[in-house]
Amino acid sequence: MPSIGVVGLNYWGPNLARNFDAIAELRWLCDLDPAHLEKNRERHPGARTTTDYADLLGDDSLDAIVIATPVPTHYELAKLALEADKHVFVEKPPAMHAVEMDELVALAAQRERVLMPGHLLLYHPGVVKLKQLVDDGELGDVLCVYGNRVNLGIVREKENALWSLGVHDLSVILHLLDEDPELATAQGSWSIHEGVQDVVFCFLRFPSGKIAHMHLSWLDPHKMRKMTVVGREKMVVFDDMEPERKVTLYEKKAGSSGETVSGDIYVPRISTAEPLRLECEYFLELLAGQHDKAKVAADGARVVRALEMLTNSLDG
Repeated sequence: MPSIGVVGLNYWGPNLARNFDAIAELRWLCDLDPAHLEKNRERHPGARTTTDYADLLGDDSLDAIVIATPVPTHYELAKLALEADKHVFVEKPPAMHAVEMDELVALAAQRERVLMPGHLLLYHPGVVKLKQLVDDGELGDVLCVYGNRVNLGIVREKENALWSLGVHDLSVILHLLDEDPELATAQGSWSIHEGVQDVVFCFLRFPSGKIAHMHLSWLDPHKMRKMTVVGREKMVVFDDMEPERKVTLYEKKAGSSGETVSGDIYVPRISTAEPLRLECEYFLELLAGQHDKAKVAADGARVVRALEMLTNSLDG
C-alpha cells in the first residue's frame, strides 16, 4: 500500500487526507499552522504531523506527496518533492507560468515519477461520459464548447474569477477537445476589489476550427455549473447542479438547409461515486504503473499554457 503525505490542511487538504486515509497509508500531515494540524490529527491519529516540509522530503520510505497549499507555492513544493524522488499529486494549477510547469514535467520524466495535477472535474462521472460521447463520435464533429460557472460569492480579494473558477472549465474543455488553443483571449471587470476581476468572459479558438467560451463570475443571481458541447449531429449538456440529470443528450442539429432538426432527448445513468475518491484512486493507479503518467503531466501543462495565455490577455 503506497504511503502518502498531505501538505496543506486549511481548505481542500482535509478532503484529500480523508480519501487517501481510506485507500492508502496516510503517513504524514504537514501544515504551517499548528491549529490545522491539531484538528486533522484527531481525524487521522495514525499519521505523523509536522510544520516542517523537510520531514516529508527526508522520509525515504514515503512514496508520494499530495500538495494542497496556496497556488503560488505549488511549483516550489512540487519541484522539491520530485527532486526528493517522490511522486506528486498537486492541486490545480501546479504552476503559475508555463515555463515552470514545463520544468516540472521534465523533472518528473527524468526522475520517472508521477506528476498529477488535481483537475477534479476530469474524474467526475458526468465529464467522463462527455468525453466518451465526444471520442465515440456520438455528437458528430464537435463545433463548439461553452461553460457557465457563476454564483453569488464567495468574492475573493486576491484571486480573480479566471484563476478561481476558470481553471475548472478550462481543464474540461481542453480534455474534451484534446488540442492546444491557437488563440485564447479574456475580458473582465472588477467592481469590489480593485484589479481583481469578479466577472470574466473567455474565448478560445483551436487549430481544428473548434471554438470555446467560458463565462465566469461570482456576481450572478444563479449558481450554475454547466458545460455544453455542440456537435454537428447531436448536442450534450453536463449540469453539475442537477441532482439526477447530470448529463442530457439532445438529438438536435441544424440541417443542411439551415432548418432545425429535433429528435429524442436521452438522459444516461451517471454514477454517483465521489469524484474526489475517483481522482485519488486514479493517482494510486498511476503509482502502480497503470495509465499513461507522461500524458497526465503533459495535459496539466496544456492547461497552464492556456491559462497563461488568457491571463496575459486579461491583464493586457
